[in-house]
Amino acid sequence: MPSVLPVRAHTSPPRRRLAALLLVPVLLAPVLTARAAAAAERSPAAARTGIEQQVLFTADQDPGYACFRIPAVVKSRAGTLLAFAEGRVDNCGDAGDIDLVLKRSTDGGRTWGPLQVIDEGRGDTHGNPAPVVDRRTGRIVLATTYNKGRDDSLPCDVPCDRTPHLQYSDDDGATWSPPRDLTDAIRRPDWNSWYATGPVHGIQLARGRHAGRLVLGVNTESHDGTRVTANHAALVHSDDGGRTWRIGAVDTRPTAPDGLFRQKPSEMTLVERTDGSVHVNGREQDGTDLGHRTYAVSRDGGDSFAAPFRALPGLYSPMVQASVLRMPGDHAGRGRLLFSAPADPDRRRTMTVRSSWDDGRTWEGVDRGAVVTTDWSGYSDMVALSDREVGLMYEGGAVDARDEIRFARFTEDWLGPRRAPDPTTPDRAPYAQGAAVIGGAPLTDGRFGRALSFDGRDDAVRLPFRDALPLGDRDFTASLWFRYSAASGDQPFLWMGGVGTRSPQVWVRGEPDRGRVTALITAVNGAAPAATASVRTTRPYNDGQWHHLALRRSGGQLRLAVDGAETAVPDVPGTVSRGSTFGVHLGQKADSRGWLTGALDEVRVYGRALSDEELARVRESNGPVAGAAVLWLPLDHRTGGS
Repeated sequence: MPSVLPVRAHTSPPRRRLAALLLVPVLLAPVLTARAAAAAERSPAAARTGIEQQVLFTADQDPGYACFRIPAVVKSRAGTLLAFAEGRVDNCGDAGDIDLVLKRSTDGGRTWGPLQVIDEGRGDTHGNPAPVVDRRTGRIVLATTYNKGRDDSLPCDVPCDRTPHLQYSDDDGATWSPPRDLTDAIRRPDWNSWYATGPVHGIQLARGRHAGRLVLGVNTESHDGTRVTANHAALVHSDDGGRTWRIGAVDTRPTAPDGLFRQKPSEMTLVERTDGSVHVNGREQDGTDLGHRTYAVSRDGGDSFAAPFRALPGLYSPMVQASVLRMPGDHAGRGRLLFSAPADPDRRRTMTVRSSWDDGRTWEGVDRGAVVTTDWSGYSDMVALSDREVGLMYEGGAVDARDEIRFARFTEDWLGPRRAPDPTTPDRAPYAQGAAVIGGAPLTDGRFGRALSFDGRDDAVRLPFRDALPLGDRDFTASLWFRYSAASGDQPFLWMGGVGTRSPQVWVRGEPDRGRVTALITAVNGAAPAATASVRTTRPYNDGQWHHLALRRSGGQLRLAVDGAETAVPDVPGTVSRGSTFGVHLGQKADSRGWLTGALDEVRVYGRALSDEELARVRESNGPVAGAAVLWLPLDHRTGGS
């Protein structure tokens, strides 16, 4: 057995600032700090009971470090919480002088002991904590990744020679073994570029013939000396409590000739499902499904994946590490899983906990998630505190997600019970299901029959994904009727696709405070940067009357017409919907930060450019046109729901 190293409480070594030598109070307050309290006040969930938050790691609280990142948390067999993080000495960069640090709690996360340095970088990067607890022996195993440090804040050069290491504690984290190199066991020779353990807690299997096995996720890349040639999402596991390890399931994705990945899963979080299979939920990193999560399943204890990774429609998230955890107390096997991550598909903000009620096959939408904070927020990890309570350790800040690492404790009461399905409104496109009516949007008098009214707060219509929705690089026509009188704020009518400056998308909205209605497309063409075309009217049409809008991509132009008066601009080449999880929203911006106060009627999209005559028929009599619609929502009635 390797010798065991005592872990020192944090006293800054000479290479750090002199100020770091000063004694500082350790955070022991069981109530919210001022910053965390302010964050909670900004959160819509603050009105609910059952959640408490505090700041756990921050530079002004733990001197000697410029930044703390990459949280991971587990509960020992004895009930001690161990909260791991990267202590970044000089800056917030990913490849600098980085220590692995730890704080421990013996009262369920209400109070915490002093910061301990358990693996000092000494100028290099020691990071990506991936802890897992062996419930049979009580041993806490910690996998990490090393690379040579840099003096600036830039990332590691590509290829980055990173190596996995492992250490353990047999006394609830008070002392730790020296780290040992695991390269020969769990890094293949061709995994010679990026390599990362976790970062997030691993799992120990409890069911089936592999019960007792420890399983962790790793993400790696291959390099041929000139470029990255492949991405590998893999599981590694141990059947002897962490003494020996081997590589199990691997999903390899070669780089396409255009330099793109169809999907590129990384930073995977794992959970054992009620049937003993393992759900593996990953960050989508630089693939073509940005803004969503990607997942795979292993049915043989992590030895192989049953199918390649694929996108999870509707589980919006930016490029970020996340965490999945089974709701504690689920002794009846209801299958409720929790997912923690920012809910904005483009930017790291709005930390939210969403639920799955079918072991990760489908997930609640953003509107049903429990919002922890609307602040900037990033990486996170969750831990079961008791049968009724969960701990969430996450990066957050009012200015930057890297400002601090917080710890929140919440109950299932705070999450809320499973809700009944939303009402639906019919979609007359071939083979389409009904679209969900969100927020209780009521019926109102329409331009043709009835229509749906939106309150500007939480009303929307969302279509379930199907293969016919993505428009690709072809011509198209969007036609709808709108009515609104708002004098300010963006008023989204139709939003298809992603959000932000890089994601393929199509949208039309009223912009009354700028005196116009605007339509925009963002297209991507191979590996070239995304390009945008936008076209605008010269008035906002916010007079409370019904107006017909048509957006056509046709013949190299993008054309916007309101009540038949048309404006055109040059089109941009490429696809407006690359990726398999093309979201469609009415009355709502895709990041849930813009809502329509008004009404919509007869929303149609066709996968071709309608002629002037066809558009006139639609506008004047709501008449049909030849060919199947991509979507056709009359919005004239609702079915089901409360």
